[in-house]
Amino acid sequence: MIIEGKVWKLGNNIDTDTILPGKYLSVSDPSSLGEHCLEGLEKGWAKRISPGDILVAGKNFGCGSSREHAPVALKAVGISCIIAESVGAIFYRNSINIGLPVIEFEDARSRFEEGNIISVEIDSGRIENISTKSTYNFSPIAPIVLEILGSGGLLKYITKRS
Repeated sequence: MIIEGKVWKLGNNIDTDTILPGKYLSVSDPSSLGEHCLEGLEKGWAKRISPGDILVAGKNFGCGSSREHAPVALKAVGISCIIAESVGAIFYRNSINIGLPVIEFEDARSRFEEGNIISVEIDSGRIENISTKSTYNFSPIAPIVLEILGSGGLLKYITKRS
């Protein structure tokens, strides 16, 4: 699986309430959730995103509550992959469950600039910064997680195996 897109950078400690403010938890339509994505950080942020864009964040991304709405909103707005220095465990699991790849990558924020075009090879653990012609390796993703992502999420993975 290869993902290519434009980088958007965020800082450290971006919690699930910042990703999707709690007042939208009664909304169930993914596209409506996407419209409010990262509104807690910057009003109108979602309007700047194009399908396939990649989010690069610092430490502790997705910390906070266990709300599934946060990764759903990111995926719905068009984010195709998240690369962060560290990720909240529940956010990581919720993202994988919906088929949104999350990669923990040391010093991610210092390796990419906002607007860089990068290519992420999920299966081989390789990131190429096309803009700077730099290549990086990240720790391999567990085979079962690769299968879930390849199926488009946990529900699709289970359905396919049944």
